[in-house]
Amino acid sequence: MRKALLLAATAVLALGSGEAFAAKKQLVIVVKGLDNPFFEAIHQGCEKWNKENASSEYECFYTGPASTSDEAGEAQIVQDLLGKAETVAMAISPSNAKLIAQTLKTANPSIPIMTVDADLAKEDSALRKTYLGTDNYLMGKKIGEYIKKGKPSGGTICTIEGNPGADNILRRAQGMRDALSGKEGLAELKGEGGWTEVAGCPVFTNDDGAKGVQAMTDILAANPKLDAFGIMGGWPLFGAPQPYRDLFKPLADRIGKNDFVIGAADTIGDEVAIAKDGLVTALVGQRPFEMGYKAPTVMLDLIAGKPVEDPVFTGLDECTKDTVDTCIQK
Repeated sequence: MRKALLLAATAVLALGSGEAFAAKKQLVIVVKGLDNPFFEAIHQGCEKWNKENASSEYECFYTGPASTSDEAGEAQIVQDLLGKAETVAMAISPSNAKLIAQTLKTANPSIPIMTVDADLAKEDSALRKTYLGTDNYLMGKKIGEYIKKGKPSGGTICTIEGNPGADNILRRAQGMRDALSGKEGLAELKGEGGWTEVAGCPVFTNDDGAKGVQAMTDILAANPKLDAFGIMGGWPLFGAPQPYRDLFKPLADRIGKNDFVIGAADTIGDEVAIAKDGLVTALVGQRPFEMGYKAPTVMLDLIAGKPVEDPVFTGLDECTKDTVDTCIQK
């Protein structure tokens, strides 16, 4: 009887050991925050990869801080997961590019690191193998081109940005300024190309939709003759759609006549419906689902030592009131 019990115990231990051994290796995606529907689209892409690769020894593991504004929380998650044996590669969307770069320098990981959606600053690019996501400079440039097309003679503008340390948002803003001014590298528009940024702008909203709408409300109150907004992320539209509608419905006729122009990033949530209502001039949208779906495959290529392009760009969708029914990639 005793011998039988020992054999049974040994079998249980062996089974437990086998289950532990069979635990999947994690291809980790760390985003800026779980409170943003943009990143939920990345999550859905990650989950699609898992479903299509259910028998794989790898799994796509998606995580991030609860709030997009929690820069320190994201850095801590990166640090913690880099210390776990099951983490075999990581894709990071840095909320604060400098902070994440310092976290990587301190951790000195031996596993492949890439960025997704947002990149590190150019001087820190050697800390990651590649960037997967939007060509953010091109995205901002297209936003600027739509604004310039609407008001070719120029005017006054306010730029709505997210986190002042987010490299992707800074690149978009630069692309927009370059398109409007016809020059490259200007930190502020002071009449170049006919465009002037009003006092108090750019406004940094930490990706908070309600804060973005309030900022635009305040800017319009202080500048009743403002000609344009350049919104570098769709937070006010998808994060606070009703307050956004309430703010711009009185300007709908002006927007329709290009007397007032709004160029905005992203095409998620209520944004396309807002475009259909004529409350934004143009949207230039990213493809976050594609980012989440492609990231695990890129990480596997990096693990295998295969050549991977840097950067790996996903496409853009451009939507106006006239193209809302066909503008999104299916």
